[in-house]
Amino acid sequence: MIESNNNLTKQTFAYYFKHVLKYRVSFFIILIFIVLASAARVLIPVYYKKFFDLLTKTGEIAAMSQFSKILLIILAIDLFAWVCWRVLSFTASHFQTHVMSDLFNSSFAYLHKHSVSFFNNNFTGSLVKKVNRFVYSFASIMDVFVWSLIPSLINVALIVYVLSQRNIWVGMAVFLWVILFCTINFVFSRYKLKYDVKRSELDSKVSGALADTITNQLNIKLFNGYSRENNAFRKITGRLQAMRNFTWNLTNYFDAVQTLMMIGLEIGLMFYALKLWREGLVTIGDFVLIQTYLINMFDRLWDFGRIIRYYYEAMADAQEMTEILEKPHEIVDIPKAKQLKVSEGKIEFVDVDFSYNQTRQIIKKLNLVIQPKEKVAIVGPSGGGKSTIASILLRQHDLTDGRIIIDGQNISQVSQESLWSNIGLVNQDPILFHRSLSENISYGLWDSSQEQVVKAAKMAHCHDFIKGFTQGYDTFVGERGMRLSGGERQRVAMARAIIKNAPILVLDEATSSLDSESEELIQKALINLMKNKTVIVIAHRLSTIMKMDRIVVVDQGQIVEQGSHTELLKKQDGFYQRLWSKQVGGFIS
Repeated sequence: MIESNNNLTKQTFAYYFKHVLKYRVSFFIILIFIVLASAARVLIPVYYKKFFDLLTKTGEIAAMSQFSKILLIILAIDLFAWVCWRVLSFTASHFQTHVMSDLFNSSFAYLHKHSVSFFNNNFTGSLVKKVNRFVYSFASIMDVFVWSLIPSLINVALIVYVLSQRNIWVGMAVFLWVILFCTINFVFSRYKLKYDVKRSELDSKVSGALADTITNQLNIKLFNGYSRENNAFRKITGRLQAMRNFTWNLTNYFDAVQTLMMIGLEIGLMFYALKLWREGLVTIGDFVLIQTYLINMFDRLWDFGRIIRYYYEAMADAQEMTEILEKPHEIVDIPKAKQLKVSEGKIEFVDVDFSYNQTRQIIKKLNLVIQPKEKVAIVGPSGGGKSTIASILLRQHDLTDGRIIIDGQNISQVSQESLWSNIGLVNQDPILFHRSLSENISYGLWDSSQEQVVKAAKMAHCHDFIKGFTQGYDTFVGERGMRLSGGERQRVAMARAIIKNAPILVLDEATSSLDSESEELIQKALINLMKNKTVIVIAHRLSTIMKMDRIVVVDQGQIVEQGSHTELLKKQDGFYQRLWSKQVGGFIS
């Protein structure tokens, strides 16, 4: 577990560093001005030491010029430090915001290349939170390095050096104390890391559970699940609360220990400095110098303990997204994949086998040829493999064995983007963007005009209900299109497919959620949509596919019958004939 966390920490840091290098000039400017500003801060107490030494030696008015000179030097150093911090802050803002934007973009690009299976196995809310944590953890880590860690290291190093020049034993005592203090902090932070990782995992589970219940809020109401879900959510948040309380108390214990260490060093050094003063080896100004440096150092090192912990906590928060970035994409294009060119639209399934997770075989030695412009319906019982055929054609999953060929081109050898651009899909439960109706329809063709959008909407018979909205085509449809009825969403999705005008069309239960009136409108639109296209229609409702050129009956991943509607009905005790009797004949009788 620890080794795994170490690897993830290194990988997370590597991702961040790769993006940092794109802005290396800004990064080096930040480093230079951190050094200058920190050095100036350490130099100021040296001049205050001189000021107080001078104050104790003379009270003469003639010495005012010397006091003024020291104060002017301090002012100059303060102004120099002020300029350094301002340059640093503006450069850091430019640097950090650019890197954060790049991290968002990189996460978006990699995340969306994952397969459909990946998204089916992960909650939407959890994925969003992981991306946000990954990006904002970088901001936290950069704040730690820029404003705390590097200035602290420089301050402490210079303080030890200056004190050593005054007295080697004072300098050595401070140096050894700092080493011990930082080592204890580091060991403690490493120990606490595994619990921070568990806290982050529990936090993600809470987010995932919350997102899942919000998505299914209607089911919770209709199935009286409120009490059950409320109790289940309380259990998850209770585990998160317990882990948070444990990790926070660990921090409280350690804060108590490091406070005692600071008290011990301060009092010890003051006693030793008092001894040196009695021997005439240090001055009153040295007391001021030591106390100022101790306050400065304690302030920095108190933060140092938190710095280490914040660093590891931020890394723990980022690691879940790092795991996703390290997870290879399940479906990838081959090197230099060619573009799919569809001239006719012939589709061939050749000895196709497909299994989910290598444990459940869905398609078995499927051989099917769909001729150019042919309209083929695929029917069969639930779980027989109908929708899986559409999924593997769209390469949402890679085949276990066999080939799928479109116009002589193996789809595994062409780019996925070119494959999807040549296939239009309308499925059973279309999901729309929370954007305007116009944007949702034109998503099928990015550079489409408003006239093309309206034309597609009319062909899909959704123009009339769209005009009924106050804002017409500018109406936002809500998350997943939930402001529309099922039939309205289906017709908008149909308009999107119409405007895309791909040479191959897949309709996966495209009319199953429609009422009879809407289905009649869609059937009319389909006549125009299917012209001069190779069409695959997957349907449970057999009445929707009677006019197809060919009907293919699939059961347990294999073709058991195929032919026209009329031909299949003539087969006594045939599979299709039994399905037809159950769906239509049974109701008539």
